Amino acid sequence: MSASAIEVSCLTKTFPGGKTALDDVGLSVAPGEMVALIGASGSGKSTLLRHIAGLVEADGRKGCEISVLGRAMQRDGRIARDARAIRSAIGMVFQQFNLVGRLSVLTNVLTGHLGRMPRWRGALALFTEDEKRAALEAMRRVGIDSHALHRGNDLSGGQQQRAAIARTLVQGAEVLIADEPIASLDPHSAQRVMDILAALNAEDGITVLVSLHQVDYALRYCPRTVALRDGRIVYDGPSAALTPDFLSELYGAESRELLLPSLDRGEAEAPMPRPRAEPVALREAVA
Repeated sequence: MSASAIEVSCLTKTFPGGKTALDDVGLSVAPGEMVALIGASGSGKSTLLRHIAGLVEADGRKGCEISVLGRAMQRDGRIARDARAIRSAIGMVFQQFNLVGRLSVLTNVLTGHLGRMPRWRGALALFTEDEKRAALEAMRRVGIDSHALHRGNDLSGGQQQRAAIARTLVQGAEVLIADEPIASLDPHSAQRVMDILAALNAEDGITVLVSLHQVDYALRYCPRTVALRDGRIVYDGPSAALTPDFLSELYGAESRELLLPSLDRGEAEAPMPRPRAEPVALREAVA
């Protein structure tokens, strides 16, 4: 096992027009950590995550390197030739869910197998019974196995996000990068999704780096928080230190954007228990 699950050194990104999105960012995440990435809109959270996943090239600066699980994803502004193979160990969860609405939920989750099966079989959607069983088990763990044969667009937003997480389980991801996974969800659904991420981290040892727009979820679920402002890391340490007063020091008036009303009043709710999975008839789903 490598010393770091994620290692970022001297990362700078300048967009056309001269806007600096990331400014000399350095970050190290140990295997098995669950780390929150917070910041107001435009702070650089999504840009950083997309660089770690090898979806965006950094500025061609000497010494800039991003490694995942000990393998260089990009160096000096160039994405590695074997980036696709490295990505196979990285599960990505986005705010938009990225499900194919007309396909069944089971088929959407089964696409997590595509990186490890022959392309011809994937193109024809020829999944084995073992692969279907693995997908159903992943769906059971996130509590949506009873919806296996429903169309993706028939699910609620929270259910779709849980399907996206199940897909990363089928993929066998060792690192899970979640970019604002609860931003479009109601509070109840948001808590269920965060409960699931925390359970996968605790039970499976999956490294989780999750960007959050509101800091109270970082306090509840992530022992460590990295705070971005204007493309620079302004705090990296225990989440418990992120009091309203300290956030005001870091962000000024922007701190109000990061605080839910309950946290602003000094109240923090306990996380909800993990949802119980509902059984589904296996023979119906693998038929």
